[in-house]
Amino acid sequence: MYQAKLEKDIRCPLEYGLDVFGGRWKSRIICVLAHQDNLRYGKLREEMTNITDAVLAQNLKELIADGMVKRVQFNEIPPRVEYSLTEKGNSVVPILQNICRWSGAYHKEVSGLSIAQCRKCDYTAKK
Repeated sequence: MYQAKLEKDIRCPLEYGLDVFGGRWKSRIICVLAHQDNLRYGKLREEMTNITDAVLAQNLKELIADGMVKRVQFNEIPPRVEYSLTEKGNSVVPILQNICRWSGAYHKEVSGLSIAQCRKCDYTAKK
């Protein structure tokens, strides 16, 4: 697994938050898991669309390491693994919903284009 050569230089809480749930995929993974209690890897992959297995696996590992996602492995044949949000992961969902509302309200103003409503959160484009 990749090891960073330098330690992360996080100087404020915002940087920590963006490191944990920022980026293109982590927030989407959190939103998908918030919408459903437990998901197997294949179902999570279907819900994500346009993500490679390697990127999904890496982002899940990082979210697990940060305490946002819980991985439960069942000792069955065939093996079964389920992913769900931890209490810490659930605590960030309202923040992501607020970001989604803000983005929906101002994206059209900036770009002239409207964004399709997200199926996973309470987005409404009202100011």
